[in-house]
Amino acid sequence: MPAVMWFRRDLRLGDNPALLAAVADGDVLPLFVLDPALWGPAGAVRRVYLGASLRALSQDLPLVITEGDPVRRVVEAAREVGAQRVHVAADFGPYGSDRDERVEAALADAGIELVRTGSPYAVAPGRVTSGSGEPYKVYTPFSKAWADHGWRGPVDAPTGVTWLSLDSRVEIPDDPAPEGVELPPAGEAAAHTRWADFLDRVANYDDDRDKPGVEGTSRMSVHLKWGEIHPRTMLADLAPLRSVGAATYRKELAWREFYADVLAAKPHTARDYLRPAYARMRYDEPGEQLEAWQQGRTGYPVVDAGMRQLRATGWMHNRVRMIVASFLVKDLHLEWQHGARHFMQWLVDGDLASNQHGWQWTAGSGTDASPYFRVFNPTSQGKKFDPRGDYVRRWVPELADAADLHDPSPDDRDRVGYPPPVVDHADERTEALLRWEEIR
Repeated sequence: MPAVMWFRRDLRLGDNPALLAAVADGDVLPLFVLDPALWGPAGAVRRVYLGASLRALSQDLPLVITEGDPVRRVVEAAREVGAQRVHVAADFGPYGSDRDERVEAALADAGIELVRTGSPYAVAPGRVTSGSGEPYKVYTPFSKAWADHGWRGPVDAPTGVTWLSLDSRVEIPDDPAPEGVELPPAGEAAAHTRWADFLDRVANYDDDRDKPGVEGTSRMSVHLKWGEIHPRTMLADLAPLRSVGAATYRKELAWREFYADVLAAKPHTARDYLRPAYARMRYDEPGEQLEAWQQGRTGYPVVDAGMRQLRATGWMHNRVRMIVASFLVKDLHLEWQHGARHFMQWLVDGDLASNQHGWQWTAGSGTDASPYFRVFNPTSQGKKFDPRGDYVRRWVPELADAADLHDPSPDDRDRVGYPPPVVDHADERTEALLRWEEIR
């Protein structure tokens, strides 16, 4: 019996339970729908990367691309091949879950079943709950329950599949990347290559992960975003390792699943405050200082290095993400949504749950929030985590010869045209804490 495999955030053959379920039905139409509701708002870097990932998947199977509202396109595709089932990995995002309900209803009207098998997570959102049956609000008990719950092992890619096609299809978009932006290789093979490279140095992860000037992180976030690899594949590879680095990395995967769980339980937090009290805080209107932050011209080298790395690569080191977020919210007194929006515009790994709740963590309004009085000093943070200045030197090269890369003198700034600080950090820290006291 023909079936449709509707790919979304699972652009791979290996460890893909939904694909195996489709293959068990019979011949398979491998379908991807370019949804204007997602394609339009996505930043240019994510559109370019997605196109590359789709082309990589098309090397492994004859992927069929259609364009339009999935409610219409998926039903049309299923009818054209005579499928009675459409297989997907469950989507727990605010838009994705609503879209799937609408597609499911339209398919049901046509006598076709939508079958959900698996998800982009080792443990699907909503599966792990507290003793009262409620979603967890704090990471640590969630992570323990998540680990205790466990997950199935990876499954092999299907073999001997007869693939179906459609007469109506479109080409995979091949837009150029924004000028000056270099994106990582895309696709399942690239994901496994990068993962194998990281496993060779995961033992050092606990020591190196906060150092933006060294290759200490995995850079797997973009591959997880598009499902070019499944987290349980990664967890299976980590399981036999006994290093502190491997244990720490597993906790980072748990953070990703925790944020997905929180967003699924409280979809409004994609845009609004998890802790409503912080919506009452006095914030400034965005203006020239926001533009300086976006362009990497704040006069604080580590902040500017991070914002320039984002523009050049579609990625930013996680420690630096926290530094630049703290600067926006607590030095410039702007609401976190301004920063989250900019990140989603430029991040190739832009994941709604991780991005929005990462920002809310720094803003003090999220789960396990950083205490609001913890205001990152961008100069001391730079000196602590980039002591030799390698990161700043890479992304703010005009300061390469400065006597102090993290606190350049006025003369060094003038000599190379690097701006003075847009604000005085000490003054703005005092102001941020004053505004916080007003809502306590």
